[in-house]
Amino acid sequence: MSVRRKMKYYAIQPEVAGGWGSNTLVEDRSIHPPRVKKLHYQFDGWLGDVILETFPCYIVTEEAKRNVEAAGATGVKFDEVEITTSEGFEELCPRLHLPHFAWLRVEGDPGRDDFGIAPAPDFRLVISERMLNILKPLGISHALIEDFGSP
Repeated sequence: MSVRRKMKYYAIQPEVAGGWGSNTLVEDRSIHPPRVKKLHYQFDGWLGDVILETFPCYIVTEEAKRNVEAAGATGVKFDEVEITTSEGFEELCPRLHLPHFAWLRVEGDPGRDDFGIAPAPDFRLVISERMLNILKPLGISHALIEDFGSP
């Protein structure tokens, strides 16, 4: 008889390498978190992590996207993101070439799906242990990762 181990979940606060660019379209600012319709991520720097945040949105490198999709992750879909760099980025990182990124749109339930958003008041990203095991080797050393209890 095999015993199925309960999946562990983690609250993750990814690296913040920039913020909303001027072309970001917000559908509803009256709710928290605001509903973003089109994401423009403007980099101010980048420490190299494969998942980044600008509240309430997340982006991932194309390599991370491929690995998450190949694993059949639940609670997530991907969309296009416009990427630009700030003047500060150009001054601080003149030779840094950014990889392609995708918008990681979280739709799942925290503690059940591979990707979910924790309830108020913190709205942190919650990922399954199997997604953590996929993202860690690709590089998330600047993210804050904590055990996530029951939702």
